[in-house]
Amino acid sequence: KPFMIRRTKELVASELPAKNEIIKYTQFEAKQSALYESVRVAMEEKVKQAVESKGLASSHITMLDALLKLRQVCCDPTLLKIKEAQKVKDSAKLELFLDLVDELLQEGRKILVFSQFTSMLSILEENIIKKKITYTKLTGSTRKREEAIERFTKGKADIFLISLEAGGVGLNLTEADTVIHYDPWWNPAVENQATDRAYRIGQTKAVFVYKLIVENTIEQKILELQKKKQAIQDGIYDDNKQQDDIKFAGDELLALLK
Repeated sequence: KPFMIRRTKELVASELPAKNEIIKYTQFEAKQSALYESVRVAMEEKVKQAVESKGLASSHITMLDALLKLRQVCCDPTLLKIKEAQKVKDSAKLELFLDLVDELLQEGRKILVFSQFTSMLSILEENIIKKKITYTKLTGSTRKREEAIERFTKGKADIFLISLEAGGVGLNLTEADTVIHYDPWWNPAVENQATDRAYRIGQTKAVFVYKLIVENTIEQKILELQKKKQAIQDGIYDDNKQQDDIKFAGDELLALLK
């Protein structure tokens, strides 16, 4: 049997300050709620038809497309490129984000903001500019990467907008004391890696991690999936942990559309 030693961050860097995770919930207004429900019903029917005709194993692309559209409605309706979505001007999560940022900046915080959607980061950027907040941004299309990073590390920006793909690993940003995950991701390890841009050796301040979630939507279900994923990861290193009840099944993915 392979011999494996696992050294967690808690053991290696016991001098690190506290990390506090906070889930901030919001709810749709009427128009955004109606849009979400109409998209959910349409995509649920589309997925059912795909499963019936091709089987569950061959329907993953259709299913992922359905989940993507629901997540986009949660982030901001304008991300969804259909006429009905473009008519909806309300964005519950965007309002939550802007109110939270105002509070945090009044407290003198330095903030990292992560999203999987670069188009969402552009929307956040537009609103941050309107509020005249200093910021910098890093995505896969950023050409002057080091300049974008130095703007934050040298104190010229209070907010750093980062796409998960471009900045989820490999950055040392201990100047930040606050991390905001604008949209949840299935795998908690990916989110943790992003958080660790700030919560790492060299950090001297307590770090606050905010997750923004729309209640009674796919995002709340993703949080439950994250817990299950985390249980699987933890069980890999624990021979005594029972894993029979933490395996994923296809019907669980279908349940996300309910």
